Amino acid sequence: MSNFGNHRFFKIISLVVLISIISISNLSSQEKTDFNKFYQFPFSIGVDYANLSPLNDYGFDSTLTEITGNIRYPIPSIPQLQPLFQFGILRFDDAERDHEDKWDHTHYFASLGALYSNRFSKTFEVGGELTLGVSQAIFPNIDPEGVPRGTMNLLASAGIRASLDPSYSLSLDIHPTLKYAMYIGEAQTFGLFDGFSFGIGFSGHYRFGEDPDAPQAIIRSIKFEVERLPAIFAAMQSYYVTNPIGTVAITNTEDFSIYDVDVSFFQAGYMDNPTKAVTIAEMEAGETVAVDLLASFNDAVFSKNGVTPLTGEVKVDYLWRNRPVNQVSSVSYDLHDKTALTWDDDRKVGAFITYADSALRNYASAIRQYTKDDIVPTFSDALQAAMQIYYGLAELGIIYQIDPTSPFDAAQDNPQIIDSISIPRDTLVRLTGDCDDLTTVYTALLETLGIETAFITVPGHIYAAFNTGVASKDFRKVHNDKSMTLSIDGSLWVPVEITLMGTDDFLSAWRIGIMEFAAVADRPDMRHVIKTREAQEIFRPVGLTETDLGLQYGSKAEIVKNFKRDMDKLIDNVIADYKETASNSKRKRDFNKLGIISAQFGRIATAEEAFNSALSLDRNYLNPQINLGNLYYMEEEYQEALRNFLGAERIMAEAGRQGSSVYPKILLNIARTYYELENYDRVAEYYNRINEFDPALTAKYTYLHSDSGGSRASDAGSFSEILFIDDEE
Repeated sequence: MSNFGNHRFFKIISLVVLISIISISNLSSQEKTDFNKFYQFPFSIGVDYANLSPLNDYGFDSTLTEITGNIRYPIPSIPQLQPLFQFGILRFDDAERDHEDKWDHTHYFASLGALYSNRFSKTFEVGGELTLGVSQAIFPNIDPEGVPRGTMNLLASAGIRASLDPSYSLSLDIHPTLKYAMYIGEAQTFGLFDGFSFGIGFSGHYRFGEDPDAPQAIIRSIKFEVERLPAIFAAMQSYYVTNPIGTVAITNTEDFSIYDVDVSFFQAGYMDNPTKAVTIAEMEAGETVAVDLLASFNDAVFSKNGVTPLTGEVKVDYLWRNRPVNQVSSVSYDLHDKTALTWDDDRKVGAFITYADSALRNYASAIRQYTKDDIVPTFSDALQAAMQIYYGLAELGIIYQIDPTSPFDAAQDNPQIIDSISIPRDTLVRLTGDCDDLTTVYTALLETLGIETAFITVPGHIYAAFNTGVASKDFRKVHNDKSMTLSIDGSLWVPVEITLMGTDDFLSAWRIGIMEFAAVADRPDMRHVIKTREAQEIFRPVGLTETDLGLQYGSKAEIVKNFKRDMDKLIDNVIADYKETASNSKRKRDFNKLGIISAQFGRIATAEEAFNSALSLDRNYLNPQINLGNLYYMEEEYQEALRNFLGAERIMAEAGRQGSSVYPKILLNIARTYYELENYDRVAEYYNRINEFDPALTAKYTYLHSDSGGSRASDAGSFSEILFIDDEE
């Protein structure tokens, strides 16, 4: 082979190496898309041109020129593998002048083979090919007489192709090729040309088929089956995050599977990002899947009033032959404002109990301030707050008014009817509302005070309830009639018929609430007690734009008067029950208990009489003696209190009962009384004695350890700090 041939050979090898490096680099930078399948074509036709140099040493220089037409047919399932058919001419030129073109000849050939070409990107692919064929070689000048001679030949070739694809239809190749020829006839004459040749060629190919990137070839593998969604309610904003707004059916219309199908919903202006519904790993050909759509709306849904027609988008992202594809389908629906709902799930009421509203917090705090001097510290604070809010709303002027457009009973019986519930702040401004409006404003106000609430639904009605915070076993501390409370999860709850606000007192509203609950006792499935906080785990309160409501809170004196009146009735009722028990039993312990309960509720005269009655039955019964001392302590009659405490302490010491759990409490009462009398030496003496018996007790009253009269945990008259003795331990 000539030096020229060697130089050209090495240039070609260098070019192949360069192409390989480019292809590897290009592969690493591409998306994980199967470009072979995406840009698959049914068949192509092309023309190749190549210059080859024989690798044999003929003893003279020669060149080969090849012009080939070919047809390629990619295998549909493996488009990289492309069987091919070639036909063309191969021209052998004898470059020696003294031969007078003797050895010039032309092959007319046809061959079959296969190309494996891997497409790394939209515009670049690399592969290799093998072919085997036959040719008829014609030597026009070999016979001195000028008679052409011919011979059959076998041709085989192997090569590398690097293709640039400027468009879907056009491919331009550079292809180094190693070709082998074997001349079959007259071996002595033509066998000279048996052997290998090597060269570099160029080709152009036209690929038939439709360009997948062309506008007319946009992929539409998904068929949507949804035109309109059910009505959507702003108040259910939080619910739609995990519960469907509607369902869309999607079908894969291809005859092959698509993968990684992500379905989401988006509403411009009311959502920050699309809300993903589901990911389907694979949808087989023709498969239909029903998808529940979710929606994470932002607070813009609360800004609209009435009904707003909207058009949203169902988005589907998927891999089509490993290429990312997106499809969108529009869906229409009506968005109802934050006051609307349907009664298919009573828990939805939780969305309207806006306890975080600052206007409600301010109002509830003001009512509590009105009555702070009249609160009974030993009675259920929740019950007292419920009474205060009840009368505060009544004084504000709120009254019950049935909804003329969608009465609750009609809406409750038909979940298709769209009802409305006013936001509590709107009810406070309007001062009227039906049962659901008044229930939500009342429970919201109680929730702002930290009181656990619920709403009760019975056929045709909804009303409020709250947790008194009193254990079920202690019902007598709330009402002597156990049936006047609801025992729920170990606590006593009180129902309130809120529609009586402004027309009747709290105790009547309480009694009617119990009656309404009992009226369907034989149909427990028709009544439901739904705790507000549990409902709001699913239906969070609606968003608000908070503004000052400019409320006039009403007469403090009237609110206090009504509150005190009902409290006196409740307390009198409770004490009367204990008094009846003691009078009937004539037992000292019942009189002592009556005295404690009376003291709790500030009925000092009744308490003193009860303790003395207990002592009259048994002069050695220490509990009422100690409790009488507590009464004197509460009334700041410290000398009388001290006389009772010291007498009880002496009796227990003489009887050797210092091990009793009552004994350190007596010592504590003595220490506290000395403290009030400013006798700090005796305070220190008794404090140390208490510490010997019950260190935990002294830890609660560390102010007694200071001889300077430091600050104490609470006022002397606070009942929570008075250690009344019920039954000796």
